[in-house]
Amino acid sequence: MSEGAEEVERVTDDLLVLLLRQLTVESDRFAEMFGEAHGLHRTDLNALAVIMDAARMGTPMSPSMLASALHLSASATTSVLDRLERAGHLYRDRSATDRRKVELRMHDQAREIGAEFFLPLGRSYAAAWQDMGEEERRTVARFLRSSIAATVEVRGRLAP
Repeated sequence: MSEGAEEVERVTDDLLVLLLRQLTVESDRFAEMFGEAHGLHRTDLNALAVIMDAARMGTPMSPSMLASALHLSASATTSVLDRLERAGHLYRDRSATDRRKVELRMHDQAREIGAEFFLPLGRSYAAAWQDMGEEERRTVARFLRSSIAATVEVRGRLAP
C-alpha cells in the first residue's frame, strides 16, 4: 500500500477482518518467539497472560479460574502450572482470606523477563499510534473491545 493510501482505501468489513487476522498472526508469531526462547508452550504463555491480567485488576487467580479461562481440563491445567512453577515463573500460594483456596502468583523475575521482551513492542506500538488523537483512540478501543466480545460470543456458541 502506498503512502497515504489508507486514507482513500474503502474500509470494508472484509478489510477489517483481514487486518485483524494479520495482527493476530503476527502477534502469535511474536509470542511464539518468546516461548521458544524460554521453553514455554503457547498455552503456558496464555496462562501467564491471564494470571497477569487478573493481578492487574486485583483479582486473585485460582487454578479452577485459570482452567475455565483457558478452557482446559483440571489435569491439563495442573500440567501447565507445574511447567510454569518448575520454570520459576509462578508459585501457588494459600489465600489470605480462605486458607483452603490456592491463588496463582507470578514471580517478579517472570515479570522482568516478560517486560524485557515485550516492552520494545509496546514502545513501537506507542510510536505507531502517536499521531492518533483521543477520539481516534476511543474508536480503536471500541473496535477492539467489540471484536473481542464478538470472538468470545461466537466461540461460546461453537464450543462443544
